[in-house]
Amino acid sequence: MRRLTVAIDIMGGDYGPRSTIPAAIKAIDEISFLHLILCGDAQLLQTELNKYNKLHHPRIQIEHCSQVINMGERPVTALRTKKDSSMRKALELVKKGKAQACVSAGNTGALLAIARFVLKMLPGVERPALITSLPTNSKDPVYLLDLGANVTCTEELLFQFAVMGSVLVHEVEGIDNPRVSLLNVGSEEIKGSKEIKRAGKRLSQEEHLNYIGFVEGTDIFAGKADVVVCDAFVGNVALKTCEGIATLIMNKLKQELSSHIFGKILGLFLFPILKKLYKRVNPDHYNGASLIGLRGIVIKSHGNASKDAFFSAIKEAVREIERQVPRKIEHKLDQVLNQQN
Repeated sequence: MRRLTVAIDIMGGDYGPRSTIPAAIKAIDEISFLHLILCGDAQLLQTELNKYNKLHHPRIQIEHCSQVINMGERPVTALRTKKDSSMRKALELVKKGKAQACVSAGNTGALLAIARFVLKMLPGVERPALITSLPTNSKDPVYLLDLGANVTCTEELLFQFAVMGSVLVHEVEGIDNPRVSLLNVGSEEIKGSKEIKRAGKRLSQEEHLNYIGFVEGTDIFAGKADVVVCDAFVGNVALKTCEGIATLIMNKLKQELSSHIFGKILGLFLFPILKKLYKRVNPDHYNGASLIGLRGIVIKSHGNASKDAFFSAIKEAVREIERQVPRKIEHKLDQVLNQQN
């Protein structure tokens, strides 16, 4: 019988169990082959699960943890002193093979540090990268990385990110030969930093990748590329700006339609279209950034994720388990590195 197991850091994030537990319940109800190991305070978990009549559910297991990593805690402190935290326990379950993926909305820096320490890196990868999908004008999303793991990047890191991003998109989205690009201040080859230029030259010489060159910020949503690579400073700012603009547009539209009687009447006719549009651009639908480059699947949810947003992160974990993404990345990197040697 088909069975997938995901370990969840129940205590992580701005809302903790208020968001993660309802999302876990939704996942259990909607994904029949999914088993969950909930990492957190056992007494709290038992109380909350009992509210949903899920305390003795056969596909839910509780892993008691006596510590919680705070959102503002220094990564090095969390790594050294929080060995019984819900985040670390979830990652250790993946290392031990008891779970096939970990999902956490907790402290990003701590997750990066602990995941790297516990799971280790894939051969040929220097550092992990955060990658997530965004909507575009075409039917397929675009994947953007890095989003928070590496504020400054060398030519080598950008190259590795491009390889890993290409593999993930191929496996998760089913896109053959994904179009890979580098985010830059212009599309011309003479523009950009030394690292960007060198990475672009190297990628253009790699026959195992479909590198299409530089793209600008306005091209991210145009459907020109399937993978857009950048350092984490640029990527995180771009992602948060995109999410802010999407929320602004939807809020302004609601205000305008509700400000007078004609707007309200028009809103009744437009409601089905607006609902469909909101679902397409809603950041919750795209929640769940993959921490790729590790010897295991780790999904980072937004710290302020709602129930539906955290549920999206769990679904992303399921997709990557089914496609065996880390193994595919390792194979691709080995193929590229062997060719270069």
